[in-house]
Amino acid sequence: WEGDELAGCGALKELDSWHGEVKSMRTSASHLRKGVAKQVLQHIIEEAEKRGYERLSLETGSMASFEPARKLYESFGFQYCEPFADYDEDPNSVFMKKEL
Repeated sequence: WEGDELAGCGALKELDSWHGEVKSMRTSASHLRKGVAKQVLQHIIEEAEKRGYERLSLETGSMASFEPARKLYESFGFQYCEPFADYDEDPNSVFMKKEL
């Protein structure tokens, strides 16, 4: 939040007691390129660590429009991996993981 305006949001889903999934992260259009996504992702990682997770995984788009998101995840140490949980290979998706 910035004042009473939503700057961005994200979610952390528990897959099991040691594995979490970063879910749908969004930044408000009026807050793009202000570091909101970095702050949200850092908060999610910290919460995952508090919960005792050993791994965080995520699914994101493979299209060019998702390149900024992929670069963000890479900058936080996420690496590309195979599909996890109930996901299947999909040409429109890429999968990433981070060991905590």
